[in-house]
Amino acid sequence: MDSKSHKELLSQHGIKNTRQRLLTLDILTRTETPQSAEHIYLQIKKMDSTISLSTVYRILDVFIEKRLATKITGLQGGRAAFELNHMQHRHHLTCVGCKRTVVIESCPLESYVSTLERTTSFSITGHRLEMYGLCIECK
Repeated sequence: MDSKSHKELLSQHGIKNTRQRLLTLDILTRTETPQSAEHIYLQIKKMDSTISLSTVYRILDVFIEKRLATKITGLQGGRAAFELNHMQHRHHLTCVGCKRTVVIESCPLESYVSTLERTTSFSITGHRLEMYGLCIECK
């Protein structure tokens, strides 16, 4: 995604274009897995030495509020992680040893959600499955 596309994406979500927001968006678009705010901050710091960690958190809060990004808790050693809102259903598998996160594209819960809606009269609007284990390198 180029700078023009980033600017358009921010505009589509009603977010003002700033250099630091564009850099944050660039980091999020280049990563396949959720990233901690600290990791995002360190990546941006290489390109913009004036940014602070609190600014990154504020930018991420705006992205979440405008549904451009998603906050995932319980990953990476208990710290929150952030990823672009891909507008699709995704789950995560995290290694408890090295904290590496893998995206699980398929969802084994879809039929269970239907059953829950039927038995509870809830209209379920979403869910999240987070699995933990040891990757092959940490076994």
